Amino acid sequence: MKKIINSMIGFTALAALFLTACGPAAPNNDGALSVLASTTILADITRNIAGDRLPVDSLLPAGADPHAYQAAPADVARIAKSKVLILNGLEYERFIEPLLKNAGGDRLIITASDGVSPLAIEEDGMQVSDPHMWLDPILVATYAENIRDGLIQADPAGEEVYKANADAYIAQLKDLDAWIQDQVQAIPAERRLLVTNHEALGYFAARYGFTVAGTVLSSLSSDAGTSARDMAALIEQIKVVKAPAIFLGDVENPDLADQIAQETHIKVVSDLHLESLTDGGPAATYIDMMKYNVTRIVDALK
Repeated sequence: MKKIINSMIGFTALAALFLTACGPAAPNNDGALSVLASTTILADITRNIAGDRLPVDSLLPAGADPHAYQAAPADVARIAKSKVLILNGLEYERFIEPLLKNAGGDRLIITASDGVSPLAIEEDGMQVSDPHMWLDPILVATYAENIRDGLIQADPAGEEVYKANADAYIAQLKDLDAWIQDQVQAIPAERRLLVTNHEALGYFAARYGFTVAGTVLSSLSSDAGTSARDMAALIEQIKVVKAPAIFLGDVENPDLADQIAQETHIKVVSDLHLESLTDGGPAATYIDMMKYNVTRIVDALK
């Protein structure tokens, strides 16, 4: 979904804090459209399509967890300067609404996940959509198409550049998908079991033939909680299915997973990169991130 947002400055306490701290937005001196993505992953995908034609920045820094992100006053100023804002959608960026409200101005918003049918899980008695689509490279191809179309809308003169770059990047994503399929073959079928800290690997599992055998936190957010009853049920489930490992993102608290591992004698892999890229290796780009994660998963399960 691509739409123009017209925002007015609100008179909330949050608005007062932001507006006092940031002041008026600085102009973009080079005259290029300012493109801002919500996360480092989206920023990297966008840079592959924008090439050298547009500057692209990430609102969240490397290593930040969007589920637990606390907005800063400077974020309002950065959004105020942007002319194109790229979001994942599916309520992944729950922190963004007050920032948009207080940034003011007009900008094109590109929702990268548009057109993809989301997986649903039950959370607090409700069906909610899983936003973690980027962990399937073929779905990221749809992200690339949506971003391409949005950049063309914002900058029609760059259409040929964006189309050529998107085609080249989608070819890389298809190569990545084939590489992952090949790597997964090293894991015996009965060991293709994923126990995760939160509900993050559903799309990855569906694409590559894994079973999600359980989650420490029955939530799409890494910032959720759990109960002793749920912990006991998960421990029993792990013992029944003989899952070899628990997988966590590097931004997640490993304490509960470590407790479960002590009870079940399975490995804890706590250094996956699921929500953010890294500043340099091992996950400096989306493709690097996926290759690193797949290598860690395969090594733990084969």
